[in-house]
Amino acid sequence: MKALRGKAGAILVSLAGLLFFSGFSAESFAVPSFARQTGVACEGCHTVFPELTPFGRSFKMNGYLMDNLPQVKGMTTDNKEALLLNWLPPLSIMFQSSYTGTSKALPDPSGIGNSQNGQVLFPQQASLFYAGRIAPNVGGFIQMTYASDSGTFGWDNTDIRYADHGSIAGKDVTWGVSFNNNPTVQDVWNSTPAWQTPFDQRSSAAPTPTAVTQIDGTLAGNVAGVTVYGYFANSIYAEFGAYRSAPQGFTGLAGAGPLDSTATNVVNGAAPYWRVAYERQWDRNSWSIGAFGMDVDLFPGGTTLEGLTNKYRDMALDTQYQFIGDESIYSLQAVYIHEKQNLDASYAAGAAANSSNTLRTMRIAGSYYYQRKYGGGLGYFSTTGTADSLLYPQGTAVFGSANGSPDSRGWIAELNYIPWQNVKLALQYTAYNRFNGGGNNYDGLGRNASDNNTVYLLAWINY
Repeated sequence: MKALRGKAGAILVSLAGLLFFSGFSAESFAVPSFARQTGVACEGCHTVFPELTPFGRSFKMNGYLMDNLPQVKGMTTDNKEALLLNWLPPLSIMFQSSYTGTSKALPDPSGIGNSQNGQVLFPQQASLFYAGRIAPNVGGFIQMTYASDSGTFGWDNTDIRYADHGSIAGKDVTWGVSFNNNPTVQDVWNSTPAWQTPFDQRSSAAPTPTAVTQIDGTLAGNVAGVTVYGYFANSIYAEFGAYRSAPQGFTGLAGAGPLDSTATNVVNGAAPYWRVAYERQWDRNSWSIGAFGMDVDLFPGGTTLEGLTNKYRDMALDTQYQFIGDESIYSLQAVYIHEKQNLDASYAAGAAANSSNTLRTMRIAGSYYYQRKYGGGLGYFSTTGTADSLLYPQGTAVFGSANGSPDSRGWIAELNYIPWQNVKLALQYTAYNRFNGGGNNYDGLGRNASDNNTVYLLAWINY
C-alpha cells in the first residue's frame, strides 16, 4: 500500500494527461471503418470493445461484407460480379496511451538500485486498420501496429476471409475460409485467448508470468494459417485448419528466409487447429459452450531443422453468456486449457529436466456495463503445471523461479468509462497470489508475487 500511495501523485498527473488527449476524439471500440461501411453504430456489433454481440458474431462469420455505401461495380458478360469496391476505403486508426506502475520497482539490470517505476507511454500502441469488404464474398480485418517496446511498425492481428451461404436439410449454413496469423483471432467468442475479456492489455512495463500455453498467444504473429468453418442453423459451429511458421523480421542466410538453425520454435510441417461450439440465443440472452485445440510440433532452435522436436497438444473448453438490455449488459466467460508437452528435443539438449510436462490455464471473468458508458469487470486467472528446474530456472531476478514451478494465479479488476463509443478510459489492477511458482521470494532473489501487482491506466481512441 505504501508503494501505491507513493505513486498517487504520478497516477493523478498521468490521468489528467490521458483525459486531456482523449478528449479530442468522438465516436467505438468497434473498428470505426466497419461502422462507416455498414452505417451501423458500433454498439450494433459490440457490447464494449472487443466483445461481440450476436449480430457482431454473424457479421464476422459472414466475412465483414455487409455495407451501406455506394459501390464501384464491375460485371462479367454472364452478369456475375467481377469487382465490388466501396467508394471510400474502410480505413481507421487506433491510438493508445497508458500509465503502468508496479507495487515494487523492478531491479535495474546493472544490479545497483531499481528501474524507474510508473511508466508513461505516449503512445503505447498506434494502429492502422483496413477492415471491411475487399472483393465479392471476401473481407478482412488487417492491422498494422506501432509498438512502443520495439519502436517499430509491424503486422498485428490479421484475418482475411471468404464467406458464403448454403443450406443443409432446409437449414441455413454460413461457411467460409479464414487466412489469419494468430490461432483464435478468427474466433467470434470472447472466451478464447485472442479476444478474451476483461481485455488484458497491459503494457510491457510490467512483468507477466513466464509459463504460457502455445494456443494462448505464444504463436501470435509468428505463424500463418488457413481454416475452413461452418455455422449451421445459427447454433452449431465447426472449424478446422492448420498453421505453419511465418515469423516477421527473420533474416537468415538468404535474407527473409528460408528458416534455418538460427530460428527458434519453428513448426515442423503444419500444426492442425480445430474448434467446435454450440450457441443458443433467446430474447436478449445468448449462451455458448465449446472446445478448441491445437497440436504443435516445434524445432526449438540452435540445431538444424530436422531430428528431435518438442510436441505440444493443447485442448480447451470454453463458455460465454451475454445479456444485452436497454440499460444493462452482463457478460460471463470462462476457459480451461490443458497442454501436454513432450519435450524430446529440449530434454536431449539439456534445456528441460523432464521429457514430458503438463501446463494448465484457467480464466473466469465477468463484466457489467450501464448504458454502455459505465462499467467494469473482474477476472480470476490461474496457471499450474509440472515443475521443471531447467525449463523454469532460478537465478534471474523477477522472471526466475526458485522452485522450478510454472504456477501463477491472481485477479484482474477493471473500471471503464466510455464517454463516446470510440473513446475508452480504463483503470485496471492486477493482483498476484503466486508468480512463477511462489508467493514469497519466488525468484530466490527476494521478490514477492505481490511486488508485481500492477496499476494500469489506459486511454484508448479509435477513429
